[in-house]
Amino acid sequence: MHVNDSRETTSALAPKPKVIGIRRLKEPMPTPFKTRVFTVANQKGGVGKTTTAVNIAAALAMGGLKVLVIDLDPQGNACTALGVDREELAGMYEVLVNEQLLSQVVVKVAGFPNLECAPADIELAGAEINMVGFVSRESRLKLALEKFLAEREATGTRLDYVIIDCPPSLGLLTINALTAAEEVLVPIQCEYYSLEGLTLLLKTLQQVQQMLNQKVRISTIVLTMFDSRTRLANDVANNVREHFPNELIDVPIPRAVRISEAPSFNQTVMTYDASSPGAVAYMTVAREIARRGSGEIISQTTNLNDGVNSA
Repeated sequence: MHVNDSRETTSALAPKPKVIGIRRLKEPMPTPFKTRVFTVANQKGGVGKTTTAVNIAAALAMGGLKVLVIDLDPQGNACTALGVDREELAGMYEVLVNEQLLSQVVVKVAGFPNLECAPADIELAGAEINMVGFVSRESRLKLALEKFLAEREATGTRLDYVIIDCPPSLGLLTINALTAAEEVLVPIQCEYYSLEGLTLLLKTLQQVQQMLNQKVRISTIVLTMFDSRTRLANDVANNVREHFPNELIDVPIPRAVRISEAPSFNQTVMTYDASSPGAVAYMTVAREIARRGSGEIISQTTNLNDGVNSA
């Protein structure tokens, strides 16, 4: 059944709602056996990579899990959605180019005690050019992240999830992300071009596996901007179900105003409108990701209406 989420957007002159208090789920999400590192990637732009990355990260954090978002996209949209002012902070350029410790750029996200962000500073757009002559330039992020995770483990503050948001290209930044991760999450917009982007990503991933990182694999596929009224959306969904039955989390994210509107208020949809269809869908996807990571076996229908407590 198609859910209409076409409510009027809030006036630009109205005061922006703030994230108030600590939001958490009534039922915590299961903890993974070890830190899971995801790269969110698709060659095609505009398929919901950043939206998926930040909303799943927020949902996991609301479920009591410790999450770090690494914004590796020079546009810095993940920072916008998480309310992080990247212009005032050192960020991933300093880590990749100047070898600054990742721990020195990571900041807390307001309203989320378990969510942190490594911002994409404004110089990140020039990182690929500056890294061309570096030795092991494809592994800069991997080395920085390994050191950071070891520090957290040693201090008893282990992360459960690291989610890396990539630019819409298969350049050096994305290669660094694929080299640093063991899992790839691919958002697929329910349109034909997004499938082409997946094909290109698979070719690049095969090369990364052969040369840089044998462990990396596509573990998760999420359908985004789904409109059940269109035949094309259903055809794309069926195509993905046929070819990637194990990787697909079959909870399509609807094309919804609230999801698109939330970043303009420096929020994810999880805090902007937690009861909206888009937020419920992302929460269900996040819980399934957590379930798969823990090996827990639960009913597929128990988590469609996750309650949220605010304190």
